[in-house]
Amino acid sequence: MKILFVGTVKFSYEALKQLIKMNETIVGVITKSQSTFNSDFKDLTPLCKQHNIPIFYSDNINNTETENWIKKKEPELGLCLGWSQIIKDNILQIPQKGFVGFHPAELPKNRGRHPIIWALVLGLEQTASTFFFIDKGVDSGKLISQEIVPISYGDNASTLYDKITAIALNQMQDFIPKLKNGSIKPVPQDETSANSWRKRGRQDGLVDFRMNSYAIYNLVRALTHPYVGAHVIYKGQEIKIWKVEEADCSSKNIEAGAILDVFDNGNILVKTYDKAIKIIEHEFIDTPLKGEYL
Repeated sequence: MKILFVGTVKFSYEALKQLIKMNETIVGVITKSQSTFNSDFKDLTPLCKQHNIPIFYSDNINNTETENWIKKKEPELGLCLGWSQIIKDNILQIPQKGFVGFHPAELPKNRGRHPIIWALVLGLEQTASTFFFIDKGVDSGKLISQEIVPISYGDNASTLYDKITAIALNQMQDFIPKLKNGSIKPVPQDETSANSWRKRGRQDGLVDFRMNSYAIYNLVRALTHPYVGAHVIYKGQEIKIWKVEEADCSSKNIEAGAILDVFDNGNILVKTYDKAIKIIEHEFIDTPLKGEYL
């Protein structure tokens, strides 16, 4: 089965490696040479060159130039695993068996943007690794394979990303042979259970210490590497925060945002609405002082 692969992030790289390991016939890869949009961008060029896989760099997968390149490759199946653009009908109809997409959420729930981030921000106890046939909608096509992924209190964006990746690679070993022999039985999504997560902006990454400690903990772990990081405002400057811990605070008459203590190791204890947060990994150049405010 001739496969066209589309992707441009760390997960794409691991999935392409898996296809190569499975000795699949990859007739071409559509990717980007660089990206300021994807914080988890990964250059697929070295891997493609190492295995003599034709590569095409595209900023718009739906344009005529990209479409013509795909048609020349005559793919039987398209795999779009890590591409932040809706693929239109002119491209979806080229592979005989269709285009398979991936979404790290429990479809039909939680369609849309930033699924790993939202799952952690909202404190969900589980998400999923889901493969589906791409249709005209957004993450709305028939399901091919879905595995539940538990989320522990200690997980952050990086560990959850890796968990989902490991599970997804195992799923590929199962469903791709079934796509080859035609034994796969896609399942329509239940639209009555569907919801879509919105795009997040810079303001969504601001730590507001009027939030409770658990909400702040979730926000910081959701935006840590490989993503952009949460931030606080100190003396009018935006400071990145990468890791925090919830902490107890017996003082009920201290305002949220007050710095309760600054430790020799650089940790900073800050009052929240209900308790306190210890900032462990941060990008402060000038360490704030006890009694100041964030």
